[in-house]
Amino acid sequence: MRVTRRTFGVIASGAWMTGCVSRALMDADESSRLRLRSRPGTGTDRVAPGTHSLHLRAERDALLYVPGSARLDGPVPLMVYLHGATGSEEQGIRRLGPLADELGFVVLSPASEAGTWDAIRSGYGPDVKTIDQALARTFAICRVDAKRIGLSGFSDGASYALGLGLANGDLFGSVAAYSPGFIPPGSMRSGKPRIFVSHGREDTILPIDTCSRRLVPELTKAGYEVTFREFEGPHTVPKEIAEESIRWFLG
Repeated sequence: MRVTRRTFGVIASGAWMTGCVSRALMDADESSRLRLRSRPGTGTDRVAPGTHSLHLRAERDALLYVPGSARLDGPVPLMVYLHGATGSEEQGIRRLGPLADELGFVVLSPASEAGTWDAIRSGYGPDVKTIDQALARTFAICRVDAKRIGLSGFSDGASYALGLGLANGDLFGSVAAYSPGFIPPGSMRSGKPRIFVSHGREDTILPIDTCSRRLVPELTKAGYEVTFREFEGPHTVPKEIAEESIRWFLG
């Protein structure tokens, strides 16, 4: 069988859920590569509203969006967004920026080093480090509410968000996965984040039957609180789904 992105998703999902990959093959070094070390501190209240480049790389950087509606005199909620395959750091600002304007939360949108996130193709590595660096810079300039830090993503970014979010559930209280394919092999677990999953019934890229309809029952069985929203549509994130997930996160 030729392993395509779709078939690999099905294989990896089943392997992770049974523990065959995550427990038998993950050594201490791989486990440490999954852990994010950055934590919110005092930050500042002097960051200006707008979109800020964090200057992690000359290309494929990370962007921090601070809406004018954010209450910067106190801790603010932070949502980290991970783009889909072939996407960039702009995707999270486009998708969540209008909701940030309305609801007053901050958006951190990093880019993967390559065309998609490292663990989608091989194993966790430089992209975890980039996300950690982006969080460290965000925490240095923003007073982030430690109780309201979320991780979200679309497609490949959703799969990566599930793997990274479950491994860092002591940092991320909420994980929103829009049309995920699988949970990457090697994913460990820490904490118990709430999980929001959405998926279109007409998705031909990552079909709902072999992806979210397999993942959600297994996550629920593993003890996670999961909110699952199916919708009539293709491989996308409808505006109403994005808004529901953000209100769920903030609530």
